[in-house]
Amino acid sequence: MRIAILGAMSEEIEFLLKAVGDYQKIDHARNSFYKAQCGNHELVIAYSKIGKVNAALTAIILVEKFGCEKLIFTGVAGALNENLKIGDMLYATTTAQHDLDITAFGHPHGYVPGINIFENSDEKLNSVAKKVADSLGIGLIGGVVATGDQFICNEEKKEWLKSTFKADAVEMEGASVAQVCAALGVGFCMLRAISDEAGGKAEVDFDTFLTQAADKSAKFVLEMVKNI
Repeated sequence: MRIAILGAMSEEIEFLLKAVGDYQKIDHARNSFYKAQCGNHELVIAYSKIGKVNAALTAIILVEKFGCEKLIFTGVAGALNENLKIGDMLYATTTAQHDLDITAFGHPHGYVPGINIFENSDEKLNSVAKKVADSLGIGLIGGVVATGDQFICNEEKKEWLKSTFKADAVEMEGASVAQVCAALGVGFCMLRAISDEAGGKAEVDFDTFLTQAADKSAKFVLEMVKNI
């Protein structure tokens, strides 16, 4: 099977590239894609750069150009759920775009015609993630991930995301990738290690824990690949 592994930042795929060792680099659309082998599976690894447009573009290329049949998104997120702490692992049960706003026309936040407000992830891939977590003794919880082109470091915004979307974590790419995968019929799983708590000091926490959290998520993804 050909599996896409996607991160938003270079830090989120560096461990993966070191772990697979031998890979082929292909430059396309102002980005780099890395083809490698992992057991019986062929991997195409990429980082999109930050933001929804970059992530959607990269996901489309992974599916349409490279023929990936499944997509695993690895990386970091800010916690909204008070039970999530820095270093914890989360998988997205569903995603929503919190910065879509045509409420002036009487629609709910996150809605535009022709798409779902909430996009579900792939249950089979999520089951693999839960199996890996059990085998590694890692606590893994499922939750709603809210996505927008904003780094959240504001308590008022954090509370709004929780009340409006019942979101457990927030980041800047996942829901756009979920929308691409849903449209193209590709199973999607998103794993996030918590890098900050999306509050008043989020930018400090993020810089401090980014590499540690990203490596934890990437190691987990490689174990998932071995179990697919």
